[in-house]
Amino acid sequence: MGKAMRILHVLGGLDRGGAEVMVMNLYRHIDRTRIQFDFVIHTPNRGYYEEEIEALGGIVYRVPRFTGFNILTYIKAWKTFFQGNRAFSAVHGHIGSSAAIYLAIAKGFRLFTIAHSHGAGNTPDFKGLMYSFFSFPTRFIADYFFACSRAAGLSRFGKNIVDSHRFTIVKNAIVIEEFGFSQEIRTAFRAQLHLGDKFVLGHVGRFDPLKNHTFLLEVFKLVHESCPDSILLLVGDGEERSHIERAIDILGLTDSVILLGSRSDVSSILQAMDVFVFPSIAEGLGISLIEAQATGLPCVVSRNVPSEAKITNLVDFLSLRDNKTKWATAVLEKRITVHRESHHNELIEYGYDIHKMVSQLEKFYMHKGKSYE
Repeated sequence: MGKAMRILHVLGGLDRGGAEVMVMNLYRHIDRTRIQFDFVIHTPNRGYYEEEIEALGGIVYRVPRFTGFNILTYIKAWKTFFQGNRAFSAVHGHIGSSAAIYLAIAKGFRLFTIAHSHGAGNTPDFKGLMYSFFSFPTRFIADYFFACSRAAGLSRFGKNIVDSHRFTIVKNAIVIEEFGFSQEIRTAFRAQLHLGDKFVLGHVGRFDPLKNHTFLLEVFKLVHESCPDSILLLVGDGEERSHIERAIDILGLTDSVILLGSRSDVSSILQAMDVFVFPSIAEGLGISLIEAQATGLPCVVSRNVPSEAKITNLVDFLSLRDNKTKWATAVLEKRITVHRESHHNELIEYGYDIHKMVSQLEKFYMHKGKSYE
């Protein structure tokens, strides 16, 4: 058997986040005798997944973080990288802000390129404007385009690309067997977290402005005033952590909000919750919402989350323009005990089975790779 085809995935870092979780799910299940993943990241920090990647045979490389102001240094770093590393067949880019740069350079080295959108929309500030400015040319550069939903594709690449044969929706598939509902697991984790019979709200997501944690905390304050025996679990980490910690303190919720950090046991934590609250300003899909539904968890969700993420009747959508009292009321209505059960059939029906997605991606890589040999 010949050497495995090597695909270079470009990410910001290797800590737990939507894109990183998806790529690692694919990496663990892909046939690594045929296809091997390597990674370029934009941080000197060692990531959560780095040790596992090395154990699976992957190599992690680093380039400087792109700021917009260091464009010449950034271009030079990528050119130097490709001059010294010729083993790749393709570059699969998950970082949108600089994709037009590194994918264009990759094409100069005769590699086929994929731009992959994981989000829909940006923050309405200078950072968001910079992202849009530098990201826009990607639609004229990449060979192929992936997105976790049609909304994510339209936001990043535009209608012409999304309606073309070069665009594919690649679902953020999960290991279905790991997500379900077990009363035993629920009881054990509630005991581990000292939750007792409390009403438990939860959220899973990186600490980022688009996840809207401040809004979530303000909604929870209203819930807590009506139901003092309530707790909010926050799973995730990120650049907004210190801001969120300050907001918790200012709102007087220090004893009622538990910051769990990045976790590998998300399925079990979801089973310990009573309601999942997801008030995102923008989402490409919202894989944690898919995971929450898989465990039979009722969900109160922003209308900014694509409707494609609703795969059960457990999801209630609300507008972020609605007042927080309406959100709190919707959450409190979930206190009524519901029969929890797994939703594996829905996951399979809507295309979230990791095994099927891996098979689809293997065929794509192998077919396109041969075309570029």
